[in-house]
Amino acid sequence: MFLNVHSSYSLKYGTIDVKGIVKQARALGIHQLVLTDINNSTGAVEFIRECYNQEIAKAADEVQNGNTPYQIKPIAGIEFRKDNQLLYIGIAQNKEGMRELNEFLSNHNINGSVLPDDAPNLQNVFFIYPFTKIFKRDLKPNEFVGVKSKQLNFLYKHALLQHKEKMVVWHPVTVSNKVEHRLHEYLRAIELNTLLTMVPKDVKCDEDEFLIAENELKNKFERFPFIIENTQKMIDACDLSAYFEPGPQPKSKNRFSYCKEGEEFDKKLLRKIAGKGLEYRYGKNDLVARERMEKELRIIELKHYCGYFLITFDIIRYAIGRCNFYHVGRGSGANSIVAYCLRITDVDPIELDLYFERFLHEKRTSPPDFDIDFAWDERETIQKYIFKKYPKWHVAFLGTMSTFKDRAIIREIGKVLGLPKGEIDSFTDPTRVAENQKNATYKKLVAVHQHMQNMPNQRSIHAGGILISEEPITYYTALDLPPKGFVTVQWDMYEAEAIGYEKFDILSQRGIGHIREAVHIVKENCGKNIDIHDFKTFKHDPKLNGILREGQPIGCFYIESPAMRQLLKKLKCEDYLTLVAASSIIRPGVASSGMMKSFIERYHAPDKVVYLCEEMEIRLKDTYGVMVYQEDVIKVCHYFAGLDLADADVLRKAMSGKYRSKLAFEELVNKFFISARTKGHSKELIAEVWRQISSFAGYSFSKAHSASFAVESYQSLYLKTYYPKEFMVAVLNNYGGFYTRWVYVHELQKTGAKVHLPCVNQSDEVVNIRGNDVYLGFVGVQGLENKFVETIPLERRLNGPFKDLEQFVKRTQITLEQAILLIRLGAMRFTGKDKKTLLWDIYNYLGHKQKRLNATELFNIEHKEYALPMLENSALEDAYVEWELLTFPLNYNMFDFLKTSYRGDVMATDMNKHVGETVRMVGNYVCEKTVHTIKNTKMWFGTFLDKNGDFFDTIHFPNSTPMYPFKGRGCYLILGKIVEDFGFQSVEVLKFAKLDIMMNPVAVD
Repeated sequence: MFLNVHSSYSLKYGTIDVKGIVKQARALGIHQLVLTDINNSTGAVEFIRECYNQEIAKAADEVQNGNTPYQIKPIAGIEFRKDNQLLYIGIAQNKEGMRELNEFLSNHNINGSVLPDDAPNLQNVFFIYPFTKIFKRDLKPNEFVGVKSKQLNFLYKHALLQHKEKMVVWHPVTVSNKVEHRLHEYLRAIELNTLLTMVPKDVKCDEDEFLIAENELKNKFERFPFIIENTQKMIDACDLSAYFEPGPQPKSKNRFSYCKEGEEFDKKLLRKIAGKGLEYRYGKNDLVARERMEKELRIIELKHYCGYFLITFDIIRYAIGRCNFYHVGRGSGANSIVAYCLRITDVDPIELDLYFERFLHEKRTSPPDFDIDFAWDERETIQKYIFKKYPKWHVAFLGTMSTFKDRAIIREIGKVLGLPKGEIDSFTDPTRVAENQKNATYKKLVAVHQHMQNMPNQRSIHAGGILISEEPITYYTALDLPPKGFVTVQWDMYEAEAIGYEKFDILSQRGIGHIREAVHIVKENCGKNIDIHDFKTFKHDPKLNGILREGQPIGCFYIESPAMRQLLKKLKCEDYLTLVAASSIIRPGVASSGMMKSFIERYHAPDKVVYLCEEMEIRLKDTYGVMVYQEDVIKVCHYFAGLDLADADVLRKAMSGKYRSKLAFEELVNKFFISARTKGHSKELIAEVWRQISSFAGYSFSKAHSASFAVESYQSLYLKTYYPKEFMVAVLNNYGGFYTRWVYVHELQKTGAKVHLPCVNQSDEVVNIRGNDVYLGFVGVQGLENKFVETIPLERRLNGPFKDLEQFVKRTQITLEQAILLIRLGAMRFTGKDKKTLLWDIYNYLGHKQKRLNATELFNIEHKEYALPMLENSALEDAYVEWELLTFPLNYNMFDFLKTSYRGDVMATDMNKHVGETVRMVGNYVCEKTVHTIKNTKMWFGTFLDKNGDFFDTIHFPNSTPMYPFKGRGCYLILGKIVEDFGFQSVEVLKFAKLDIMMNPVAVD
């Protein structure tokens, strides 16, 4: 009887989640429901599945209580609205009808066209119009009119009575009760960006739009039994059971076969390609590798993932062969030797003892996924290739669903209540919580907030997940077209996993851009071709490992942050395996749990490590008894407790909070204890091992993921070590990185490169290098329009260098303001004139208003030259201009701005000689990190450069530091005690102050 139910996926309209709808319906004894969210089908398959799952869960209870078990019949559709006004409701008669509805909506979303006032001709869909619609034509066989109980009185002598078969019960469901109706009003006000009191009545639902018992609803229509009969006939004609096979998973032909001939051909092709890759990676006679590959291929074939591996291989082949792109395959996919042999990853799973079961095993119910990183500016090319290769409706981006967050909710509610900005800001200030709790308005906001929290807010696009489906994706969702220009499903990765979709994560990162461009620059500037994939050589290079040990890999992917530099130095890291471990224990969860400290202590004193038992020593000796990786959990569960590798991974996943069945989890835990006892371990030992793995599992990090990062780190290290100038130019041109731009320019200058300010006759859009000379690009100039960033170097390349200022103005058609900006920065220094003279000249050419100058002239008319008096200019003034226009002074050290000549008593390189002493140091601020202590007070970690350009770090405890110690860029005088932790020195700050600088001479004048 309920043909028009809205869930909370009717964004900023419905208030009940899908589970809540099914639960309420079951409590009321309702036997059929139609979910019709507004202009989306996000919850359709979830709703169908939830009806099935609740039927399974409740059946046993109902039989036990003497009741007849029943399943709520799930039906789905879409409610179509335009400008907040209802047009019609589409209800799918079957799975094909759901596809038709989704494709109809998708076409309008993709093309940006307006929904028609009349429903389209769809063969497998019923359409219901509101009673108030005026018809100028006869209704089609599949079209009906919905009548609310309160509209029945208007049927008297109504024209519809001549077409009784066209009327159906219309009882919309939007809220749970009248209290939630008020929440609905808040949501509507937020959606319309208006005050709560200004929300029009016609864009809100009625107060009685909630579920009631079926008999109660039928009683409302008892005088019109034909309406009830029509409604029941419609419901009976709908059947979405095709979405399910026996069992809890939806039936879906979403595994795309790579070969047109089908899955059997996929199997043969995968074996052939993997076999060739095996010879490339391991040679012809490696029996261990061949045995491992056979084991993996058996599971891949059993789980029907041959097509998934082949599609990923095809993407990599296109990237390498056609585009010459560099990629990194990371995540748990690096646990696979098949992936390694297909060149999807560059991590050798045999060398690192990585378990394939972490990626895929016989008992895994969710699809695996590869994470493939490309350079930040190359990813879109790969995405376009995928969308072009596979048919329309068969490929789409994965969506995401953002929810209302704490502070955002308070702000939204405050706005619709008409509160002033200052009052809203005070309510979101975490330091005023105690004060706010006494405020009546704040209490009202909090009450609304509690109802709204975690409700869906808006749909968006996943960072890089792409779905490729054998059957049209539109059987399961309508598609949106976000600004990125790729069609996107209307649900997130969790729903994709529940349906059974494989996900292809095509991601990007700046680190790959650094490596790719550095290799290109080295070829152009040094004439050398680098095999950047020669990782086996890199990891044994003593020079690279020396940089690791000293903790100075600035610019290198993943290992350049202050925390990572500290860790590398504390570990005296000088090999690949230690770097892999460091890449894992630096993660916030592991570090905050105390395991990072335990690892460092044991790393330096391995002979003092006490293992729980011999088995634990064998399995965890490489990590000194500390479980560093997710794979360690699998090891212990498998070798210590005797679980098979599949069960071990399921248990690992369950402990990380990604396993939904509590009953199945408890069975696995019992199996762990029983199996471990069978192996002869004592109850006390088993309990302690379980305590350790259960406390660690939630923090653990994939070893394969860390290994992938470590490979990329070594590639960056190689380039930085042997081609430092070219590498730092590549870092600057790809932006990203942990530090701000000036730090990388400083690092480039330390290599001995001569770094020049932008010059119109030398600079390109980005930084360029010729021999030892580096010219900053126009991209980094603040205020320079993109048009001139591109035009200036292009014009120079086409028609040669600029001869003088006048010719530059004519050829580029530059404006007065833009020309002044370049002159102030010194970009016109090729003329041989000083800045003040050039500023005078530019006014002579362009005046106070821009004059249009022809690009070509019949005669070259030169302007008359005037003799100017000597105009003064200072290095300090230039430095301030550079600071303004580049965000950093290039030719003027920050220390040179100081009024004082004092530079500190101790330099960074001498800190090891003064451990335990209280010293004074002067540092140029680089960055800071704020953390909260156990007592919820703030403390800080700072990073500075001394006058010699060397890094040092500071610790600011709450009891010895002002509330806000850092005051932005500049130099600071630091009084503190030098402390040492595993060979790494830092300063515990006692007093801290920013030093005064000399004023800009222009500002003083």
